[in-house]
Amino acid sequence: MSSILFEKKDNFARLILNRPPVNTMNIEMMKEMGDAIESLHNDDHIKVIIIGSACRIFSAGFDMADHAPQRVWQLLESFHKIFLTLADLAKPTIAAVNGPALGGGCELATFCDLVLASENAKFGQPEIKVGFFPPIATVVFPHLVGRKKAMELILTGETIEAKDALSLGLINKIVPMEKLDDAVHEMASKISVNSGPVLQMTKKAMLSSEGLNFEEALRKARDIYLNHLMALEDTNEGLRAFVEKRTPVWKDR
Repeated sequence: MSSILFEKKDNFARLILNRPPVNTMNIEMMKEMGDAIESLHNDDHIKVIIIGSACRIFSAGFDMADHAPQRVWQLLESFHKIFLTLADLAKPTIAAVNGPALGGGCELATFCDLVLASENAKFGQPEIKVGFFPPIATVVFPHLVGRKKAMELILTGETIEAKDALSLGLINKIVPMEKLDDAVHEMASKISVNSGPVLQMTKKAMLSSEGLNFEEALRKARDIYLNHLMALEDTNEGLRAFVEKRTPVWKDR
């Protein structure tokens, strides 16, 4: 039985974690997730990736049975492949967090470009309490919440409520549980009306600037703009539509 549900509909790909009771992620599940995401590389129809949960918890993190010394390298390799593939793919991602997202589950949710959460959601990196640290969070959290707050969250291992995650900038919005799916669909729809390759290039320009000084970051963005964006049919269509005062008709190329 698969540990994920994966479907494509309405320009969206939905990857739903489905390993009851709390979506602990083992190596097999992570490989399924990585393969599903990788399959979207040549699918120009898909503009947005939505990651959610079929359980009452978004994810409780790693399955510790696969964290044994002889298997942990496979665990990290499989887990990190998910993030590297998402970054390389550059399609916008939305996390629909219905409940607690802890450990690797918190890393997966907060790595997404947009995070919509229910009031029941909680976020935390408790690894430090059992003698580990979260590799993805140590890299990503300082960019999301600043170094000092990242240190606090990771070194204490404390779990925070959705409202605190919102105030820190870890998530974008809190919505009632019964409206979470609708809110995610609405957000994905607002994004997907735009050109797919333009969305991807915009995300790449933003990601490529991280860690660079202003001049280097601007040079990267300018290179993408002049040498890639301006070569798109959709960019030229957007210019024509603006001049002709009409809605662009995207060809996604």
